[in-house]
Amino acid sequence: MAPHGTARTSSAEEPERAIHSPRIGARLREARRARGMTIAELASAADLSNGFISLLERDETNASVGTLLRVCELLNVRIGSLFERPRTNIVRRAEREIVNFGGFDIEDVVLTPRWERSLQVIESTIAPGGRSGDDPHAFEADAELIYVLRGSLDVTIADDAHRLRAGDAFLISPREPHAWANPSRTAPATVLWIITPAAL
Repeated sequence: MAPHGTARTSSAEEPERAIHSPRIGARLREARRARGMTIAELASAADLSNGFISLLERDETNASVGTLLRVCELLNVRIGSLFERPRTNIVRRAEREIVNFGGFDIEDVVLTPRWERSLQVIESTIAPGGRSGDDPHAFEADAELIYVLRGSLDVTIADDAHRLRAGDAFLISPREPHAWANPSRTAPATVLWIITPAAL
């Protein structure tokens, strides 16, 4: 899925209407200010526009996985640190928190306790046509297992494209730039991302 240590996304990325319920903009703004950076400085370092950063901090746009990773890397924060959970070993279904790891038309839920750093399991519901972004992303972790629970998922690594269907599992190196998308025009996909150690 998702991702630290990134392949750069295109500076031409256009804002898209925010569809995620979690609000991360205020914490991104706090992290930027804590590092003494202006919006212009962060935008320049991330190869994005001032307006895009401003919209992101106001939760008025989505970012691709790669873009969100790059912004967090520049701010020296993990994406996961933008969300708070009480310390517990049990994550009840009714208490699961929807988070935003980047990408478009996707809803992410962390199944592992947020304090656990040796392992991270994320369940994503990806709408028809949902995707990670236009450019590949990568992050620092030892292994990433992609398991499709429902629907299908296209995973592209370099020039190799793989179509996964329900019941398929795909072990990849998260350090290798990759991208993913739900190829269906009508059916959502449900995917587990199992990452070790936790990296997002």
